[in-house]
Amino acid sequence: MSEARLTTPPSDQWADLADLITWDSPYSSLWEPDERSGRWFTGGTLNLSVNCLDRHLADHGERVAVLWEGEPGDRRSMTYAELHEQVCALARALRGMGVGQGDRVGLHLGWLPETVVAMLACARIGAVHTVLPAPLPVEPLADRLEMLDLKVLFTQDGAWRHGTVLPLKARADEALLAGGSVQHTIVVRRTGMDVAWFEGDRWYHDLVAASRPGQAVVDPDGEASAPVALPADHPIASVPLANKGGQPVTVVHGTATMLAAALAVHRELRTGGVFWCAGDIAWAVTQFHGIYGPLSYGDSAVMFEGTLDVPSQTRAWDIISRYAVEHMVTSPSVVRTVRGWARELPEVSALPSLRRVTTAGEPVDEELAQWLREAFAAQHLHVSDAWGQLELGGIVRVTDSGPDGAGTDVGTLPDCGLDIVDPDGHPLPDGMVGEAVLRLPWAGTMVGVEGSQAAVTDSHWTRHPGSYSTGDLAVRDRNGGVSFLGRTDDVVSVSGQLVSLREVREVLAEHPFVAGAEVTWRKDPELGRAIVGAVALSSAVGPDPDLDAVAVELMDAVREVMGGLARPRALLVVDRFGDELGRTERARAIGTLATPDRAGAPRQVTWAQILAAAGQ
Repeated sequence: MSEARLTTPPSDQWADLADLITWDSPYSSLWEPDERSGRWFTGGTLNLSVNCLDRHLADHGERVAVLWEGEPGDRRSMTYAELHEQVCALARALRGMGVGQGDRVGLHLGWLPETVVAMLACARIGAVHTVLPAPLPVEPLADRLEMLDLKVLFTQDGAWRHGTVLPLKARADEALLAGGSVQHTIVVRRTGMDVAWFEGDRWYHDLVAASRPGQAVVDPDGEASAPVALPADHPIASVPLANKGGQPVTVVHGTATMLAAALAVHRELRTGGVFWCAGDIAWAVTQFHGIYGPLSYGDSAVMFEGTLDVPSQTRAWDIISRYAVEHMVTSPSVVRTVRGWARELPEVSALPSLRRVTTAGEPVDEELAQWLREAFAAQHLHVSDAWGQLELGGIVRVTDSGPDGAGTDVGTLPDCGLDIVDPDGHPLPDGMVGEAVLRLPWAGTMVGVEGSQAAVTDSHWTRHPGSYSTGDLAVRDRNGGVSFLGRTDDVVSVSGQLVSLREVREVLAEHPFVAGAEVTWRKDPELGRAIVGAVALSSAVGPDPDLDAVAVELMDAVREVMGGLARPRALLVVDRFGDELGRTERARAIGTLATPDRAGAPRQVTWAQILAAAGQ
């Protein structure tokens, strides 16, 4: 694998960031060339929990670490001292269950304070956590449990979601019936709903009871809750990707590498005040930049459990005002949704505390950025656009979204050596669309890949030797600004989450009503990008079917397997698929015809109409 590597040394700025880390043992070398993105902080050991909690206790243990608000309106806060106490209690309990360094722990939880406690308790003892999204249906949840080889699974009795309660433990119990290695299920009591109880189930509140005032501490010397010193590249978290080759793939992030990247981004983004990442816990940006970044700096982070239209569509304004949020990170699709609500609301007040909004997950256009300035904090609001990847640990590049400097770098992030190349790896001139590559190593790059298709990730380094190939299309303007235009592969970002078009296509093709399927995406005013497609029906659908009902059933089948963001927003029924068009031309034509808002438009099209849309 001599070609699957980067050889140019990284930016010197990483040494300054390393000085912000509390090391148990100092590193001997900042970076050494090795397979893929090289080895970072060679010889150094540390603990992430110490960097997020222990080192702040002496100077500001009473400072608020997290400000949490539940969807129904309940609120909690924890100081650094209180969070540290909870983390130590859970670390003791996990060690008592036999969980140790390198063991896998699943977090099938919503965005709760207990979720943060579990993340940091795992980090304290060297266990590797994986977030399993709360809305996952039983079948994909079972698939992930089988792949991840978990020793412990955290879940909830139920989870609030858009005004309703999802039966998380019941889903987890059903998924566990399919097999897997889980020995203990730890259950957070959130809604108070009745749940079935089995051998190996534990209540979360019983496990951390020792941390409550007046309770005896089982571990007076602190040995069972002591942090373990971990090598810099020791796995800290694994994050599922969109499927590769039809099979699940998970990337693994290292302790110091992820922390260095989180520190780099938060140093750029922070205002010194309250920080809110308005995103779901399953979004890596929320995990890494919404929690680890603020806590490693000793800042206060806001957490919100639910959706921003419950109980009213002014919830975003309410949260920012209530907690005096200074900086919010979110996705453009969330902003578009809030903008759609705001058009029907009475005039809302500007928010004087809010100084900066950063969008991530997909590009933000200037019209949307201008609406943010006007709707949230008038003209003084600074709006920036962030680009990154799950494989790179989240955000890598932050640019100004202003009309005069859109796409140009701002701030102090280390140089990643961004370039735009043609299929042969040659740099392209301004105005030419090509693939974005990184010439310089980035500390937050994944340290491992797991899954039956893990080898496909080697193309990041082998496609253009000496560079990291992102798989993202981009173009640079004459002022140096870079616009990201989508993916080169069969994956698309929908509302900040990656969705495999191939997997959606396969789910549709496996349905007995379908003889053939094509899936693509098109621009969407709410989500930024929306999945759309076309199907040719089989004889199993019967004579004279209700095409709208069939399309809804097929779209719901995708949602049941892959979740709501993968559900096609529009699905055409075509009489046949011919071979006159390649897949790219066919997908483009279907994207033109399959309008998400299909009011008054026909559901059924002919292959001749698809050819016409493709210009044939």
